[in-house]
Amino acid sequence: MTTPHDVRPAGEWDLTELDDGTQAAMPEIDGAPLGDITFAATASSRMPLRAPNGRFVRAGGQVVNHKGLPEDRFLDREVSWLQFNERVLQLAADPDLPLLERARFLAIFSSNLDEFFMVRVAGLKRRIATGIAIRSASGLEPREVLEKISAVSAELLAAQSQIFHEQIRPALEDEGISLVRWDELSDGEQTRLTGYFTDNIFPVLTPLAVDPAHPFPYISGLSLNLAVVLMNPKSEKEHFARVKVPEMLPRLVKVEVADETSVDELFDTRFVPLEDLISAHLDQLFPGMVVLESFTFRVTRNEDLEVEEDDAENLLTALERELTRRRFGPPIRLEVDAEMDEHVLDLLVRELGVSASEVYKLPEPLDLRALNIVADIDRSDLHYERFVPRTNADLAPTESAKARDIFASIRKQDILLHHPYDSFSTSVQAFIGQAAADPHVLAIKQTLYRTSGDSPIIDALIDAAAAGKQVLALVEIKARFDEENNISWARKLEHAGVHVVYGIVGLKTHCKLSLVVRQEAEGLRRYCHIGTGNYNPKTARLYEDLGLLTCDPVVGEDLTRLFNQLSGLAPRSRFKRLLVAPRSVRSGLIDLIDAEIEHARSGAGGRIGLKVNSIVDEKLIDALYRASQAGVEVQIWVRGICALRPGLPGVSENIEVRSVLGRFLEHSRVFVFGGGGQPIAFIGSADMMHRNLDRRVEALVQLNPHHTREVMALMERGRSDRYAHWRLGPDGRWVRFHRGDSGPLADIQADLIELYAKRRRRASR
Repeated sequence: MTTPHDVRPAGEWDLTELDDGTQAAMPEIDGAPLGDITFAATASSRMPLRAPNGRFVRAGGQVVNHKGLPEDRFLDREVSWLQFNERVLQLAADPDLPLLERARFLAIFSSNLDEFFMVRVAGLKRRIATGIAIRSASGLEPREVLEKISAVSAELLAAQSQIFHEQIRPALEDEGISLVRWDELSDGEQTRLTGYFTDNIFPVLTPLAVDPAHPFPYISGLSLNLAVVLMNPKSEKEHFARVKVPEMLPRLVKVEVADETSVDELFDTRFVPLEDLISAHLDQLFPGMVVLESFTFRVTRNEDLEVEEDDAENLLTALERELTRRRFGPPIRLEVDAEMDEHVLDLLVRELGVSASEVYKLPEPLDLRALNIVADIDRSDLHYERFVPRTNADLAPTESAKARDIFASIRKQDILLHHPYDSFSTSVQAFIGQAAADPHVLAIKQTLYRTSGDSPIIDALIDAAAAGKQVLALVEIKARFDEENNISWARKLEHAGVHVVYGIVGLKTHCKLSLVVRQEAEGLRRYCHIGTGNYNPKTARLYEDLGLLTCDPVVGEDLTRLFNQLSGLAPRSRFKRLLVAPRSVRSGLIDLIDAEIEHARSGAGGRIGLKVNSIVDEKLIDALYRASQAGVEVQIWVRGICALRPGLPGVSENIEVRSVLGRFLEHSRVFVFGGGGQPIAFIGSADMMHRNLDRRVEALVQLNPHHTREVMALMERGRSDRYAHWRLGPDGRWVRFHRGDSGPLADIQADLIELYAKRRRRASR
C-alpha cells in the first residue's frame, strides 16, 4: 500500500485504524505513533507536526490533518450546488444565447432550486432537529450551512428576478412575446378572458376562508396560492381566505387577438398569468364581500422520503404509504409577493410555522417555471439550431438492408454510443426491441431507474414476456420524484408476466444495465448494454450520456453475476471488467489513482481525467490530492458539485477543474488513467459521492483500447481553451470563460454535433 507521505522517518510502520474505520500507514518513532508525539523543528517540511491543541500543523503554520493535507481542503457541497445553479443563471443572462433558450434556463433555475430545498435543505433541517447533524467536511457547523444557504439563495433569487424583469422580459417584448397584466388588456380582451374564466377556471376553484369555523387550510408543496383579504360590508370586519391556483391548468393563458388589433400586433404572442386572471375575478368567488387586496405566495415542503426496508412489510406497500405522507411534510420555504402587507405575511408565517429566515420576498410573478410555456413557442429564430440525433455509424443500415441487424453489428465489434449525438431510439431502444422480437432470444434482464410514461422499452419487455421469454426487470421504485411512475410501471410489468424485483435492501439500484441471452449456432451468446444514463427515450434527447454495446464474454459473465446478485442471493460475486458499488468502485478508483502516483514517481508520467456530475467523496478527493502532490496531472470535468479545491500550493496545483453547461445536460461519467503509456478508461453510472459509492448499486465498465482513445479525445476537448467553460479557483469561486478577443468562444456541444455528422457522412460513403 502506498503511504500518504513522501518522506518516511526512521522507525517501523504500524497499521493504525483511523477515525473513519479505514487503515492507513502511520510512522512510529521510539515506539510512539505520530498521533501521540510532537516532532522537533528539524522534521521534514512534508511531515505534519502536532501542535499542543492536538491539531497537526505543517511547517509554516498551515493547519493539516493526519494525512498531511490542510483541514480546509474541502469546499462545502451545498454552497457548491448553489454555485452550479448560479452558472445556470449566467446562461439565462447571456445575450449571445438564443432568447427562448435563455427563458428556459430561468425556468430550469427555478426547478433546480425547488428540488434543492425539498431534499437537501429539508434533510439538513431534519438532521438538526433530531440532533444528528454534524459539522460538514468543509468545517461548517450545520446552522452555519443553513445560514449560507439562506443568504446565497436570497441573492440568487434576486438576481433571477432582475434578469427576468430587466433583460428577458424586455427582449421578449421586442420579439412580440409579452407577459401582460390584467389592467394592460383592452376592454375586448378582458371580455373574452372573462368568458374563458367563467367556463374553464371558475368551476375548478375552491375558495377557503379562515375563521373560527374554518381552520387555516393545508397548503400543498410548490402550489401557487392567492392570499385574499376580504371585508364584510355590513360589519366592516376583515377576513382572510386562500385560493389555490389550479395546477392542472396552464400557468400562462394566451391572450386571443382582439378585433381592434393592429396589423403590427397581429403576429404578437401575449400571455396573462393565471393568477392574475383569478385575482381579477375574485368577486365571483366571494359574492357579497369586498375584495380589499390579494397577494401570491408559495410554500416548499420537505418531500424527501424515508422508507424503512425490512422483512416485515412489502417495499412497494411501504413506499406507497410514504408517498401519501410526503405531501404533508413540514414547510421549509415560503415565497411571497414582495408587495404583500405585513399583517398578511405575519398570518402566513404564524400558521405555516416558518421562521423569518425561511421567507423569500420576490417581485411577481412567483415560480418562474412558468417560462417553460414561453420557451416552447415555435420560433426557430429564437431557439438553438434544430438538432436531430442520427444513427451511430456502426449501426447505420447498409444499402442492401433497410434495418441493420444490431446483434450482427455487436458481434463485429464493441460499439460506443454517445447520446444525444447518437440516436437512442435507433441504438439502445432498437437493441431491446429487436431482442424482444427475436425468436432466438431466450432471456432479457434489465434495470430501470427512470423511464418515460410512454416508454417503448417497457412495451418491448411486455412483448418479450408475452412471447414466452424469460424477462427480469429490476425497477428502482425509490428513484426520487419518480416513485409513483415507477410503481405504476412495476405493476404493469408484473401483470404482463415480467419478473419484477426491487434490488437489494438498503441500496438503490442506480446502474444502467441490459443483458440479452440469445441462442446461436455456436451456443448461447450474451449481448450487453452498460450506460451512464437512464433508459428514457425522452431525456436521451436532452442528456449527454455514453453507453457500450458488447458481446464480450467477460462482460456477459460479469452482468450475469451482477443480475444474480440483484435478483437472488449472491453477495460474494466477483467481477473482471466491472467495478461495482458499494464494494469496489471507490477502492478500485483509488487503486487506479495510486497506480498513477507510482507511474509519476517512476518517471513514466501520471495522468488522470474524470468527467462526473459531482465530486464530493473525501477519500477519493484526498487520493487526487496525493496524486497532485506526486506530480500527476489531474483534469476534472464536473457539471455540478465540486468539493475539491484545485490549485492549492503544495496540495492540488496539478489539478484543474472545469464545468460545461449548455443545451444538453452533461451527464456521462468517464474515468481515464494514463496507465504508464497503456491508458485505461471506465464509463458508468457512478458519481464520486457518498450515496453513489456507499448506498447504491453502481457499475463501471472498462473500455477496450479503441474506445479508450475515443473518450480520451473527448476529455481533450473538455480541457481546450477554445471552448466556453467555467473554471474553479482555489478560493472556491467559479470564473466563466466564454468570450475571446474575436467574440464568443466555441461551444463544445455544437462542435460535437458537427463532428458526429461528419463521421456518419464518411461512414455512408
